[in-house]
Amino acid sequence: MLDANMKNQLKAYLERLTKPVELVATLDDSDKSAEIRSLLADIASLSDKVSVTEQNDLPVRKPSFLITNPGSHQGPRFAGSPMGHEFTSLVLAMLLTGGHPSKEAEALLDQIRELDVDLAFETYYSLSCHNCPDVVQALNLMAVLNPRISHTAIDGAMFQNEIQERNVMGVPAVFLNGKEFGQGRMTLTDIISKVDVNADQRAAEALNQRETYDVLIVGSGPSGAAAAIYSARKGIRTGLMGERFGGQVLDTVDIENYISLPKTEGAKLAAALKVHVDDYQVDVIDSQSATKLTPADREGGVHEVHTASGAILKARTVIIATGARWRNMNVPGEEQYRTRGVTYCPHCDGPLFKGKRVAVIGGGNSGVEAAIDLAGIVEHVTLLEFAPEMKADQVLQNKVRSLKNVDIVLNAQTTEVKGDGTKLTGLDYVDRLSSETHHLEVAGIFVQIGLLPNTHWLEGSAVERNRIGEVIVDAKCETSVKGVFAAGDCTTVPYKQIIIASGEGAKASLSAFDYLIRTPHA
Repeated sequence: MLDANMKNQLKAYLERLTKPVELVATLDDSDKSAEIRSLLADIASLSDKVSVTEQNDLPVRKPSFLITNPGSHQGPRFAGSPMGHEFTSLVLAMLLTGGHPSKEAEALLDQIRELDVDLAFETYYSLSCHNCPDVVQALNLMAVLNPRISHTAIDGAMFQNEIQERNVMGVPAVFLNGKEFGQGRMTLTDIISKVDVNADQRAAEALNQRETYDVLIVGSGPSGAAAAIYSARKGIRTGLMGERFGGQVLDTVDIENYISLPKTEGAKLAAALKVHVDDYQVDVIDSQSATKLTPADREGGVHEVHTASGAILKARTVIIATGARWRNMNVPGEEQYRTRGVTYCPHCDGPLFKGKRVAVIGGGNSGVEAAIDLAGIVEHVTLLEFAPEMKADQVLQNKVRSLKNVDIVLNAQTTEVKGDGTKLTGLDYVDRLSSETHHLEVAGIFVQIGLLPNTHWLEGSAVERNRIGEVIVDAKCETSVKGVFAAGDCTTVPYKQIIIASGEGAKASLSAFDYLIRTPHA
């Protein structure tokens, strides 16, 4: 099941186990069960601290296996294959169960241990989903730490009947005690905040105690990370606040244009950025979003950033690096059927539409790449482009036109998303040349029409933005407000690229430092 290279890597990891781990499998006579049996045997052969037993009469999904300690029934369970992106989740679950300490903050770990409620989580994932591991790993950790918490990570492709019964059309999809809990990327802090009713209040109280920062960076993507590193290297008090570390990079699969890295993945780059930031004295504030900016009332004064949790953070300078989000079609039915067929990530959700007909909205690089990827999974793809020609690179256009199960419709304006009340069934579009309306029956719609800046929280702040909401900056990343700077995809700087965002973040930090040393503190 595992090749020699994977065995060697896994063996090295398993040497970190400090107590025995038991893999309790519940299998049947299927080929998938045989694969799981082979995988577990390979793992057990690599460490004398790992054992495998079978209990095939348990009333749980088959094939599945529990990761626990001998004599215990506590721990995370995998139903189906834990390969692909989830192999890392499997390894981490074994290490945590085997006594290897978590890298999460001790206060957060204590909060998990103290949860006094029964929580049964189920997460549906796909092996190609790069967003799923964070959610799976967070819930696995909770199941290891607290005996009242259980978690089963379910391979959606292997349990298609459940996917259909529960109308799961996007992953990761999390259920709690049998009811929908959440979908999409969530951090450990996000999950705890939803199950611990007083978590936000306690977080706000703790944040309100923070001293005034020299520079507070809002947004923890590549731009924010670069700004934090450059600020910390200057020896000034630096805060970095964001909803999820890595930002939009986490939604990117392959990255092949970041200089010095011929090829990497978004999640790996985000992890590397976090390691780099952690090398410095940066106060990283995760899972917090900004809701308002109150600029200083005078030059050299203190700016205030309000958070969704109710906290107010203070700083002598602020760097806005909140990036961008997927643009919506803004047509009737889109919001109603979001996560019910309308999706924005072909890599994550594509496997859920295996053998079905889907549409891709957008003929740029993202849209054409999505169509190419989906063509290898689904029955048929219809690509709809608003303009009279596609904007994707020619090499991508040549590739997509060569695929027999892809149709391309130009001059197509999507006007409405249709559904039966529970799931998406199709869409309507207008031919912009003939004005004729057409109906397209599809099970999924993948929206790939560009990005919008995350700057809505700046309304009323005096920070000038252009008509689409981008923060207007000069060559030094200065905004219209003294002491407030901006960088990355949320600004007017052209060409939204990771490497450009990183450079702009560094520039904004240097400009903020220059401002601090030249401006008396009021």
